[in-house]
Amino acid sequence: MDATQPLQLLGGLTPRQFMKRHWQKKPLLVREAVSGFSPLVERGALFDLAGKDDVECRLVTQKGQGWQMRRGPFTRRALPPLKAPGWTLLVQGVDLHHDGVHALLNQFRFVPDARLDDLMISYASNAGGAGPHFDSYDVFLLQAHGKRRWRIGRQKDKSLVEGAPLRILANFVAEEEYVLGPGDMLYLPPGYAHDGVAIGECMTYSIGFRAPSRGELARELLQRIAEDAQDVAGDELYRDARQDAVEAAGAIPMVMQDYARQSLELALRDPDVLPRALGEYLTEPKANVWFDAPEGPVVVMRVELDRRTRMMHDARHIFINGESYRAAGRDAALMRQLADTRRLDQRDLAKASKEARELLLSWLDSGWLHGF
Repeated sequence: MDATQPLQLLGGLTPRQFMKRHWQKKPLLVREAVSGFSPLVERGALFDLAGKDDVECRLVTQKGQGWQMRRGPFTRRALPPLKAPGWTLLVQGVDLHHDGVHALLNQFRFVPDARLDDLMISYASNAGGAGPHFDSYDVFLLQAHGKRRWRIGRQKDKSLVEGAPLRILANFVAEEEYVLGPGDMLYLPPGYAHDGVAIGECMTYSIGFRAPSRGELARELLQRIAEDAQDVAGDELYRDARQDAVEAAGAIPMVMQDYARQSLELALRDPDVLPRALGEYLTEPKANVWFDAPEGPVVVMRVELDRRTRMMHDARHIFINGESYRAAGRDAALMRQLADTRRLDQRDLAKASKEARELLLSWLDSGWLHGF
């Protein structure tokens, strides 16, 4: 994506201007971000998705001042009547199940794939919403059908309603108010409080982003590093030929603490260890994702990544669906192109070495990419 070209999606800003002026800094309202936009997934199809075991979804209802939340899957009969006010169905990761929604999500790839998460569709009956709240990540709110009133504010008081099944702000104070119609979009940085209420039946598409905490990232990386620690650090046994006799037998010797520290340093000695673990973590498919092998022979004139495939790269590696490969030279450039554009045409494939073609064929057999 050319980061210097103005985008209607961003109200005429270039991606570079948007990232500098608004990303994680301040909201942006864009009227007609997508002209003539209409739902990519009809109401009935969305309800069908909510009934599948591999789709994460929630049903939020408000009754008076109280809130209820249930997790799916839901049969159609388990959902409230369409005319009943005050309920919302939230269907997560619709981009994993629908090519058109996946293509829409790809329009936001001016943000690195390492941060881009998924597209959630919110269906709401009249007056439906999820209450005033704030997210810990950036979000684009694209109106697909009907209208929704958004009230937003820089909330200082982050206290929550006690006992509520959702993180609802107890003392929400709105500073601005907008009514969004089809094609309108609102960007909100992390921590910006917002309350969206449907005006009649409506659908809103939420483009969300990954924001792992330091603790989560450290845990995931250490778990992956641990898998190879034995091979990297070696099998040398602890020795303490100079250990004196002790009176406090319960005290851990300092020499053993030094040995433990050195063992960790050895496990991290390879400069590729951390980057490799990070790339594998970032491309790990979600728990509810699996791939189907192609049926019958495939004539490969061009290839395209499956919409569920995550593929990224760094200076020395290619990462795809939780696996890592060392890459250099022409093949590395080709694989990075596949990660960036999510497709390779016949001319690109002609540049691949025998080893690269074999690797691509193995990914085809796994259903990670498709041939045409």
